[in-house]
Amino acid sequence: MVLTVYLLALIFIWTGKAAEFVVPPCDRDMFDSGVDKCLSDFNRSMETSGYQDRCPWPTGKHVYNQLKSCVDDFAIGSWCRGHGFLVDTIFLEVHKVYFKLCGQVHDPPLTTLILLIAPVVIATLSLPVLCVNLTTWKTEMSGTLGL
Repeated sequence: MVLTVYLLALIFIWTGKAAEFVVPPCDRDMFDSGVDKCLSDFNRSMETSGYQDRCPWPTGKHVYNQLKSCVDDFAIGSWCRGHGFLVDTIFLEVHKVYFKLCGQVHDPPLTTLILLIAPVVIATLSLPVLCVNLTTWKTEMSGTLGL
């Protein structure tokens, strides 16, 4: 099978038929109009997500995947896939607008921090007291037993 493909490729190159399989140029107008439709649908869906206040990722994942599929379909259909990073620039802009809050880390509430840290602090402070009591108890027990 692989040998057949190689032989056909050599025959096409040798006879000049490979020149007939030229990829057409990118139809930028078709790509832009299709992407505008994809983006308008995406923008309409994201309006209710509250992206200005918080990261909309878990709930917006389905809409984002639809946008990706739509843009990829128009990139393939207009022969613009891989030309000048057109698809990448679109998604960079989408991330700047809708997902800019997703990378920010917020501290947990104070009560949560206290509940997480307090047991460790209490255990650390009580360990020396426990060790002193255990060592004195052991020496007292050995003294009463006559060891």
